[in-house]
Amino acid sequence: MVAIRPNRSTTIARTAAGAAASDQPQSLAATPASELVEGGDVIAEDSPDDWQKADWEIYQQAIAQASEKTKGYYHDGMMRLEMSPVGNPHSRDHSIAIYATLLFAALRDLRVDVHDNCTYRKTGLREAQPDISLYVGDRVGSLDWEIKIVDLDQLPPPDLAIEISDSTLPDDCGRKRLLYEDLGVREYWVVNVAEALILGFEIIERGSRRIQESIVLPGLSLDVLEEALRRSREADHGQVSAWLLQQWQAEG
Repeated sequence: MVAIRPNRSTTIARTAAGAAASDQPQSLAATPASELVEGGDVIAEDSPDDWQKADWEIYQQAIAQASEKTKGYYHDGMMRLEMSPVGNPHSRDHSIAIYATLLFAALRDLRVDVHDNCTYRKTGLREAQPDISLYVGDRVGSLDWEIKIVDLDQLPPPDLAIEISDSTLPDDCGRKRLLYEDLGVREYWVVNVAEALILGFEIIERGSRRIQESIVLPGLSLDVLEEALRRSREADHGQVSAWLLQQWQAEG
């Protein structure tokens, strides 16, 4: 995904200057993002590529003012806003990841629900919008159809979260991995678009370890998915799909 560039309606960062108090009270919802204040410091336009210190209310206002294509992350009093990428490499690997997991589940008779850019929220503490997320097995059907934002105070987190990493690999492997550990997902993948590689992590008790075979989709080798990604650089998605089908049918 591509981090959002400076924009008056969607980016915030701390500056060293204090904010002058207004004579008239103003509601948080009416305050422009470039004038938000935290701890005596102005939240202003600057360095949106980085995580920014902000309390929950400021984060909620910033994401409310952002464009519909902006993704929000919040963890340990830090926030990050990103513009959902629209480039060819990211979108193609995004499609492969969704199709491959669904195809594998269908061939293995596994119950799955796949979510594209769904928001998961632990109010006041954490929020994430993974590129792809899956509920598997007994958790399928946990979400009512009408739900817009998944309230993790009431509902279970997804079993698998996936980030398609075009230009944000260090962050996806770093702070976001810690965020997904704290959200309680069982498994986390980072798809490295540039190298056609997948970094898989099993999450156990708010920690994680590298895996090369999925835990939540038993028998799914990440090596096979990486080969599918490499093939997609030369072949069309129909050809890649046929190759995946052949591999998994042969495995039985």
